[in-house]
Amino acid sequence: MNDRLVAVDWLANRLEEPDTVVVDVRDAWEYDGIGHVPGAVSVPFDSFRADEPAAGEAGMLPGADTFARLADEAGIGPDDRVVAYDDTHGVFAARFLVTAELYGHDPSRLHLLDGDYSVWSRTQPTTRSTADADDERRTSGVTYRASFRADGPLVDREVVSAAIDDPGTTIVDTRAPDEYAAGHLPGAVQLDWRTLVDTDARTVRPAAELRSILTERGIDRSRRVILYCNTARRISHTYVLLKALAYTDVGFYEGSLTEWRRTGGPVTTGADAEESSGGDATDDQPST
Repeated sequence: MNDRLVAVDWLANRLEEPDTVVVDVRDAWEYDGIGHVPGAVSVPFDSFRADEPAAGEAGMLPGADTFARLADEAGIGPDDRVVAYDDTHGVFAARFLVTAELYGHDPSRLHLLDGDYSVWSRTQPTTRSTADADDERRTSGVTYRASFRADGPLVDREVVSAAIDDPGTTIVDTRAPDEYAAGHLPGAVQLDWRTLVDTDARTVRPAAELRSILTERGIDRSRRVILYCNTARRISHTYVLLKALAYTDVGFYEGSLTEWRRTGGPVTTGADAEESSGGDATDDQPST
């Protein structure tokens, strides 16, 4: 895999580089009370999600101005290398990275920490101090300019509707099997995002396993892939992994099933496509 997904050692070796920003997307009380990666800046998940659908450019995006303000406050520069983490297998951190990409940050400089804070803390130092490198960054005079990428990976409802009958496109539902059975886009392949995670190790499964799982589902690099869930959080993790595996044509349906249902899109019920059981994943994720 490429470095869209990075290991703990990879980050540890780059932690002191001035153009590397580590972003902790957990709640502020976790950042302060439990501890964080030294030098990490706190950008809680709720701060870069809209309060209601379509408050920003699409779906739950916060809007370019809001994202730029958050990046400025965190001291993130437009050319910085950003490494994001959470404590939930990376799904919330992935959402931050996709949001940054949609607002113009170079995707080659956006990285998801393989594992999460608990994996880092097993072998690396942590701190509860808030008076470290993040404070220096906040006074560095960085100006972050964000603009929505119309040519980026985001696809709208019309594109998804056309893709249903396109033999060159695979639509992937990243929700749990029971959600899929209750209603999904016609022809969608079911792949619970957690199937790609080893929940015991709290890291992504090895690349060979990932490729095997994706091949079994018919999710091939030679075809276009369009991802959806309920509100585009869970697809963020799958999107980052597909890009790490060098999938080149991956569409990100920000509106996801929430918009699809609201606008009268057809849904199919029952498990009529090959299912993923979710492996050994736990049900600790909200259905969004």
